[in-house]
Amino acid sequence: MLRLNERSGLSHADSLLFGAAYTTLAFTVIYYVTGMHEEFRLGFATEDGPVEWGTAICLLFSSIVLIRNAAVLRARRGALAAVLTGIYALAFFFAAGEEISWGYRIFNWEAGEFFLEHNAQQETNLHNLVVGDVKLVKTLFGSALTVVILLYLLILPLLYSRIAFLSRLVDRLAIPVADTRHAVLTLVATIVVASVQLTHKWESYEFVFSLLTISIFLQPRNADRVT
Repeated sequence: MLRLNERSGLSHADSLLFGAAYTTLAFTVIYYVTGMHEEFRLGFATEDGPVEWGTAICLLFSSIVLIRNAAVLRARRGALAAVLTGIYALAFFFAAGEEISWGYRIFNWEAGEFFLEHNAQQETNLHNLVVGDVKLVKTLFGSALTVVILLYLLILPLLYSRIAFLSRLVDRLAIPVADTRHAVLTLVATIVVASVQLTHKWESYEFVFSLLTISIFLQPRNADRVT
């Protein structure tokens, strides 16, 4: 059981996670309204900067929380729920690795011939691959993924409590469902990112999402079924 902060009504973990998310959005707005656009691009949201590293660390922590949940589910609900949760954990581990190009700049790796030829940034990651004339970062890992994320964070919670068949299916698949506090933060972040005109503004959005997933996986709406 997560302990609650008596003032906010949030768990102590959520107080930290939501505080970091709203602070990030506030800084993004401040950089925009003060005209510090280059400072945002080259500092706050730069490659290998604080926001990108924060995103990678939070995605990795989300993966760890899911592994913990899988171990608990193995004892409570059997192999299927545990295996599915383990797959979700692998997906977030993959996302964390992709965020930092699997240590490309940390370890000064040299990209192989394939990545030099097919990666838009000539780095060891998949999301910047170019297939023909199609950039995956703008299709599969861009607008399409954004739609899926918004459906998960905003639409699924609304339908979960209203459609019995869907709620049974979601629980059977061990999918953690976002709660109202997560939907509110998602809306705020979406409005902020859509309103500001900053290069690399999506770095802030990704960081907020990574903070959200930790909170959801620790204490989802259907916690009694998936944690």
